[in-house]
Amino acid sequence: MSSVTTVWRERRQVARTRRALDKALSRTSSPAMRDELLTMANSGHFFSR
Repeated sequence: MSSVTTVWRERRQVARTRRALDKALSRTSSPAMRDELLTMANSGHFFSR
């Protein structure tokens, strides 16, 4: 059962991270900042999967 719990926690963390990223993207004041956030998100550092 621990593997089920681990997978559930990882999915919840990924969902939280995506929501935080979406929120940050909606608040950006410039296209350059938006591009920087997207570059960081796409680097794989933020998502463990």
